[in-house]
Amino acid sequence: MIQEAVFLYVKPELTTQFEKDFVEASQYISSIDGYICHSLQRCLEQENKYLLLVEWTNLEAHTIGFRESEVYQKWKKILHHYYEPFPVVEHFEMVFKQAKKCYDF
Repeated sequence: MIQEAVFLYVKPELTTQFEKDFVEASQYISSIDGYICHSLQRCLEQENKYLLLVEWTNLEAHTIGFRESEVYQKWKKILHHYYEPFPVVEHFEMVFKQAKKCYDF
């Protein structure tokens, strides 16, 4: 499993509409083979900053399966105009995890 992590800076006057459109766009990313789950979190210190976390079975599920798909074009059309600057996408693999209890929100 790998985790995609992206800080999204949304144009401040568009945050409410972005959150609504993100829910709509979520149907597209979740339809891809190799997709596990995703979450969008709003920053408490900076109201137009979000953290998108997506879990994939492997890197290619995201970079090829999603990015080269027709549904990515739909995702892109719905969401990409909200970002300024355009986000940097990074991928991570688990090295270590310890928790008393993990919660899914």
